[in-house]
Amino acid sequence: MHQYTPDNIRNVVLLSHSGAGKTSLSEAMLYNAGAITRLGKVEQGNTTSDYDPDEVKRKISLYLSLLPCEWQGMKINLMDAPGYPDFVGEVKAGIRVADAAIFIVCAASGVEVGTELNWSYADEKNLPRMIFVNKINRENADFFRVVEMIREKFGNQCLPLTISIGAQDKFEGIVDLIAMKSYRKDKEGDVPEALKDKAAEWREKLVESVAETDDELISKYLEGTALTEDEIRKGLRSAVIQRKIVPILVGSATENAAINTVLDTACKYLPSPKDIGNVTAQNVQSKQDETISADPSGPLAALVFKTSADPYVGKLTYFRIYSGTMQSDSQVWNASKQTQERVGQLYMLRGKTQDPVANLVAGDIGAVAKLSAATTGDTLSAKERPLTLPGIEFPNPCMSAAVLPKTKADLDKLGSSLARIAEEDPSLHVYRDADTAETVMSGMGEAHLDVVAEKMQRKFGVGILVQVPKIAYKETITRSSHSEYKHKKQTGGHGQYGHVVFELQPLPRGSGVQFENKTVGGTVPKNFIPAVEKGLNEAVPEGIQARYPIVDVRVTLTDGSYHAVDSSEMAFKIAANMALKKGLADGSPVLLEPIVKMKVTVPDNFTGDIMSDLNGKRGRVSGMNPQGGWNTIEATAPLSEVQRYAIDLRAITQGRGVFEIEFSHYEEVPSHVTQKIIEAREEEKAAKAAEK
Repeated sequence: MHQYTPDNIRNVVLLSHSGAGKTSLSEAMLYNAGAITRLGKVEQGNTTSDYDPDEVKRKISLYLSLLPCEWQGMKINLMDAPGYPDFVGEVKAGIRVADAAIFIVCAASGVEVGTELNWSYADEKNLPRMIFVNKINRENADFFRVVEMIREKFGNQCLPLTISIGAQDKFEGIVDLIAMKSYRKDKEGDVPEALKDKAAEWREKLVESVAETDDELISKYLEGTALTEDEIRKGLRSAVIQRKIVPILVGSATENAAINTVLDTACKYLPSPKDIGNVTAQNVQSKQDETISADPSGPLAALVFKTSADPYVGKLTYFRIYSGTMQSDSQVWNASKQTQERVGQLYMLRGKTQDPVANLVAGDIGAVAKLSAATTGDTLSAKERPLTLPGIEFPNPCMSAAVLPKTKADLDKLGSSLARIAEEDPSLHVYRDADTAETVMSGMGEAHLDVVAEKMQRKFGVGILVQVPKIAYKETITRSSHSEYKHKKQTGGHGQYGHVVFELQPLPRGSGVQFENKTVGGTVPKNFIPAVEKGLNEAVPEGIQARYPIVDVRVTLTDGSYHAVDSSEMAFKIAANMALKKGLADGSPVLLEPIVKMKVTVPDNFTGDIMSDLNGKRGRVSGMNPQGGWNTIEATAPLSEVQRYAIDLRAITQGRGVFEIEFSHYEEVPSHVTQKIIEAREEEKAAKAAEK
């Protein structure tokens, strides 16, 4: 592959709902461009982009894959992103480093949920885009119906550039609306008689929209002068880059029908890194913003957008260069981690194949193996001009699972393997829950966590069991109480004697357990006070209702007594422990549960179903914000009721709903629920005893 300049590069991410045909489209584009010698099929598990064993098994894309090809003197860096919502982290990474998107819509199913969500992510980055209506040869395919659906969902700036000649088993080819020619199996001809009116009507809409984006063209158009083909093409390119027009194409990826038109359109109308214009980076030394452009001779600034643990070469780091040139066998400065990185051989990746290259210039995308510190979101630059680029905003995880090792051998490797997988996947969070002593991984949904478990086994040989995490309940009191305990044992020789009097008071949430000594006149000698406090602290982790930790209580030592000979630290420790339990029992004890804040975004027509579901989960709705056919519901709910909410929401909204969740506070558990928790805790205790 020869050296490209930033003007001749196109960085394009493929986006759609799962199953609309992104992988098949990328395969056909690579084949037609001569980058691969045979057409793989998703069903056969032999496509270039879905090479991971999990992808082959599930027959869906799980990871963002890089698929460069050459067409008409241009280099197109295609990025095939997953369509399944659990792998949105990979989508966000692809959108962050792309300059344009191709959306794939199925000609039979039309615009589906995943496409709508990805469209909104592309909007956040103002990404120019085009649409490919795929599977036109399928049963129930209807190009014009799908065009109307696209325009209804995404706006009238979406306009056909080609229209289909026939559909389903009668699909013959396409009409190019600019040239007004038909192409059947790439043979050029005239527009079929039956389509002349339709073609003229859509061409008129296209020309009018192109003219409206340029002062010179609009005056010519209004004067009634026909625009030349060149004028239309030039105007269209500028309109697409400004997001004033979204071209729609049609064809079939698996039949390799009208795919060259997709390649042509990407090269002619989608922006190059130069067209995107300047990018803002921050100079780490001066803390000032600097403007950089896609200039190979500029200061180096490359964003790491993906890391993967490759079993053969170790860690692979994928990056996009925004400015400057990176050489193989050189040194770069990791401005995010403030450390030097040794760059070995640079690669151009195509799926799993790695082609070595001497260098990569601004605007291009590549990879390097074995960088020591770099992780996703870091910027690689030059030490004398350390620049950082804005990172990638990954969504917060919305579903958690406790991770247990299957065997003792798995336990030893669990921590390090999870850390490596979390480094590779920024949308996965792994942490140790101090309250429940569980290792917890949080991800974007059930499929995401399943894939992680399978990957642990395959890549690192670690077997894990995944289960719903325990809830970190707490115990406290609701009213003040007074308690006294005398620990007294007389035996031959030294006895034991410790006597304490406590006042217990409830405290505001989050106060913990506070101890205060208010004894006077040495009723409890100073040297025994630490033993009293220690006795309390040892009792705090296990309350009296269901043996959950005690919180939000002030314990005041007000009185007591001692024996000159028999009193000891141990005696006072025991007395304090027993006095606390007594005081708790008299303080109207309650269980506390974690409450989470939720933001649930769903199409308007699902609002009622979501509200009644949240009510059934003891949720409380605090606000609603309708916007453009969607409704964002803000609510709080007990964590115990919404641990599997990702699955419930998908079922209720047919996959359309998204939500965010974060811890809010602790609240009293209603008495009817408390009883169930106590019973479950007893069963757990009995099961543990039986195991022993």
